[in-house]
Amino acid sequence: MTEDQHDDGLKEDQLKILSSKVDEIKNAEWDIKVPSIKVKGKEWLKSQVSRAFLPNYFPNYEKYLWIDCDAWVNDWNTIELYFKACENNKLGITQTLGPGYKIMSKVSWLFGKFAIIKSQNFKHAVSSKIGLDKARKLAFAPHINIGVFSLEKNSTCWNLWQKNLNTTLKSGRIFGSEGLAINMSVYIDNAETEFLPLNCNWIASNLLPKFDEKNNTFVEPYLPNNKIGIIHLAAGIWQGDKDMRLDKSVKINIKNLENNSITKSLRFGH
Repeated sequence: MTEDQHDDGLKEDQLKILSSKVDEIKNAEWDIKVPSIKVKGKEWLKSQVSRAFLPNYFPNYEKYLWIDCDAWVNDWNTIELYFKACENNKLGITQTLGPGYKIMSKVSWLFGKFAIIKSQNFKHAVSSKIGLDKARKLAFAPHINIGVFSLEKNSTCWNLWQKNLNTTLKSGRIFGSEGLAINMSVYIDNAETEFLPLNCNWIASNLLPKFDEKNNTFVEPYLPNNKIGIIHLAAGIWQGDKDMRLDKSVKINIKNLENNSITKSLRFGH
């Protein structure tokens, strides 16, 4: 880590820009201790843990909305929907499941009817050693992406999430541990959840959007072509060895509403 860079990855000039746009900036801490061998100098991994402790960092708020830094808001109505979703101590979040999703779990067939399950939830659950019974409950549950979520300050979901995160960090990787923990909270501990539609957290690497040229906005690729609320570039949009998240020059071919191919960036401002 260089002198002009904080342990969360932000540089001083970036902090100066942000400080004029927000009320508070806090450095993340290791809210749950993990072995230094897992960190290996990647102090930015603190953010994988600290998001489960947001009320501790910012106690003067009643509702919290998290949006990953590789996601951006295309429709403000989605923000209002997230704040509505978390009322009465519910978790407002989106399952990674919708029209056009063709593969939800990878399976390696051995012979006959026997197979090895490779769903995202199951794979992470097994590597984190949370117990086979719990892993099986998660195996075919639609994966919940933790990149966008809302919670009220006093929601019991915070405690469930922190408890499960403490478990997943003991044996599993730091990266992705908070996602597994929230899936456990919902599917095993039955945390009260308001599931929002897929366009509230549209992961473009799973399914590309279409572009409505008349209204200059990204929409779902299937009828009725609803406007996408939040576009999430999780896992990156790659062109050769270039990732759209890091390289503004990267553009890809997508369809417009007339089903013609056009070249676009999926970044904010497109």
